[in-house]
Amino acid sequence: MKSPTPRPPASEGSTMELFESMLILVAIAIVLLQVARHLSVPYPTILALAGVLVAALPWAPRVAIDARLALALFIAPALLNAAYDLPPRELRRNWRPLIALAGVAVVLTTAAVAWAGHAIAGLPIAAAIALGAIVAPPDAAAASATLSRLDLPRRTISVLKGESLLNDAVALLIFSAAVGMTAAPAATVSLVPQLALAIPGGLLIGVLVGMGYVRVAPRLAGTLGGTLLEFAATFGAWIVAERFEFSAILSVVAFGMTVARHAPERQSPRDRLHSYSVWEATVFLLNVLAFLLMGLQAREIVTRLDASELRRALGFAGIVVAIVILVRLAWVLFYIRLVRHVDAMRGSAPKPTLSQGIVVAWAGMRGLVTLATALALPASFPGRDLIVLSALAVVLGTLVVQGLTLGPLIGLLRLKPDTSFDRELSTARVALLNSAIAALEARNGEPADRLRADYRAALAVASDGQHPRAVMEIDKLRRRSVIAQRRTLADLRRDGAIDDDVFHALEQELDWVELAVSPPGRFELVEG
Repeated sequence: MKSPTPRPPASEGSTMELFESMLILVAIAIVLLQVARHLSVPYPTILALAGVLVAALPWAPRVAIDARLALALFIAPALLNAAYDLPPRELRRNWRPLIALAGVAVVLTTAAVAWAGHAIAGLPIAAAIALGAIVAPPDAAAASATLSRLDLPRRTISVLKGESLLNDAVALLIFSAAVGMTAAPAATVSLVPQLALAIPGGLLIGVLVGMGYVRVAPRLAGTLGGTLLEFAATFGAWIVAERFEFSAILSVVAFGMTVARHAPERQSPRDRLHSYSVWEATVFLLNVLAFLLMGLQAREIVTRLDASELRRALGFAGIVVAIVILVRLAWVLFYIRLVRHVDAMRGSAPKPTLSQGIVVAWAGMRGLVTLATALALPASFPGRDLIVLSALAVVLGTLVVQGLTLGPLIGLLRLKPDTSFDRELSTARVALLNSAIAALEARNGEPADRLRADYRAALAVASDGQHPRAVMEIDKLRRRSVIAQRRTLADLRRDGAIDDDVFHALEQELDWVELAVSPPGRFELVEG
């Protein structure tokens, strides 16, 4: 099959038109996310469908984006968001499945798609490899959004999140090599030592930037500059690594893990809550923009292809979707069988189970990373139209087919609920309360006696595995008193007894009191 002839890129459309399209997509996403939340559908699935829908609108603009900007803008925040929640000890604990998934699975998928791209679509070898690298890595944001709603064993979730981080680095190294081979075929040999230095160099840059951030951030605590520093350091870790031609992906991952290891002990509660909410909103909006830009590019490609070219392109895209799903399924099941056989020979209990393997195999949704990498292809890249269409098809196919069926599949497999998180949480909560009571031993007087009594009551509740603030009557009464105070505060403002500056100062005080006496789930930030 002959790949579609490369066309010149779309000229940059009106920035205002792009902004209007983004607002439309956000509005649609807000509505659809309410449905997604009630149906336990991962939000990237909804965004994928909404992005294509908005891109199909007749007034949607024609927009081009710089290739290098696409990678930095979309991937760095998503990686930081995921790396922050994955400590290095989890990587060490799960090194065997992570090598199998983040290394071998990516290489096998890239090779299989590259063969199809060259043999069926007639793409040059380097372009076919680039296509394989684009669609090979499952996405961290898509996996997190899906897994957060499902009751899976904690080790399975850790493996999937770790894979989603590390496989991006492997795939992008292959992608960079393929693009470099296309741009300068004669310089292919020089790429080998460059790639050999990319991994350790990227990790070193990330650790150094992370340590620098940890030292400087406390001096900016409680200021707007502290929030801006988070963005500057994150994108700085990417840009510095890229300037030295190291792995920018690994640089951001190392930066996120370094900050997660050292920063929480030095960060105030207010800064932490503010940081979490800012980054959650940022990653979501970047997902919205990525799906919109990809949909716009796909629409432009579809409109300029004739009917026969479009049929061939869509047919090949369907083949790529099937290869991506089947290669992962076959490799994971083979790996599970091999590991269980080795464990049985050693006399240890076989793990993981076949059911867990099926879930891992089916949880390979593609998302933001695949979209951003496809957008990062140079305008003159061979077969770019076909590669972009195939990448979008893989994202839509995996998010819709696998994202919508993963929940029912887990129910069908009847995986045993993992209660280890609740047990650890309860044990740690009891330890914290015991330390609080011990800290009051040397204190006398009525205030200390009252506080000791409160802590002992909370300890009795926590020992039963419940959250004290959700059960204890005193906290319920405090929440009711906060509600009464809010009503009085609103009346004072409405009657003109206080100005708005006083209103907002007292409102913030009540916010902190309500947070302090409420269980964590009451104010949890969720998609939709």
